[in-house]
Amino acid sequence: MNIMLIDDDDAVRMMLQDIIEDYDLGHVTASLSTALDLSNEMLLSQHIEILIIDMLMPGIDGIQAVSRIKDDFPGKIIMLSQVESKDLVGKAYEKGIDYYIMKPLNRNEIVSVLKNVSEHLRLESFAHNLQNSLLSLTPQKSPTPSQPKEDRRTRTETQLKELGIRSAPGAQDLLNIMAYIEKNAGEITALKTLFTAVAEEQGAEDPAREAKAMEQRLRRTIFQGHINVASMGVLDYTNPKFEDYAPLYFDYNDIRSTMRLLENDEKPTLSQVHINMKKFIHALYDAKNN
Repeated sequence: MNIMLIDDDDAVRMMLQDIIEDYDLGHVTASLSTALDLSNEMLLSQHIEILIIDMLMPGIDGIQAVSRIKDDFPGKIIMLSQVESKDLVGKAYEKGIDYYIMKPLNRNEIVSVLKNVSEHLRLESFAHNLQNSLLSLTPQKSPTPSQPKEDRRTRTETQLKELGIRSAPGAQDLLNIMAYIEKNAGEITALKTLFTAVAEEQGAEDPAREAKAMEQRLRRTIFQGHINVASMGVLDYTNPKFEDYAPLYFDYNDIRSTMRLLENDEKPTLSQVHINMKKFIHALYDAKNN
């Protein structure tokens, strides 16, 4: 695994690098004291799979840096901080981090998290390669007049109903997004660009503002779907829908965490759940075309 470290404290970066090397957890390809120059191009050029970044740094903080790259960064993000504020931690998860580690750093926790992250990446890569292999073995049928676009919309609506979010505020946004992607040959661009384009197509007077409102509706809607799927698992862990939807639309570890809250009669909040909108939209579009 190629790992990038970003922390303004040299001692922290040295400690992380020592742990990574001692436990053979990956290869540190970059160790930076600032995130000012962080970009998707930099991450891509160095083939970074795991980004470990501090929350509070001069110039640009970790949350700002993550929000700048997350939409197009397929790897995993681990954030470090001494901050215990639930609001800030929740904001970090909303912006796209996958794990949060409190300082002072604990060697065992770092090893455990990195092993977990590496395993997730390997499983995702395996699933992606398997899917591509199966697709290459399946004859591709060209669309025919007997398969009108209304049928495609119906399949999307069916998926939303299965997830229990067909009547949620963001359901119509998802239908509009699927239709837009369909028109553009299945290309899914950066989310901000996608939302703005959909807003323009729907005739919004202020597309940028509507795109932000759309993002909030989608976040709440996908969160509700997350809760619904976790509830399925609590009621029946062997439910076929749960087994299919939990890893397809969401991060399975996040689903398990929510299940534990529900089992303890606790009500999960949006700040406690990592919402990966791009993964959800990809999965919904792929499911729609199956």
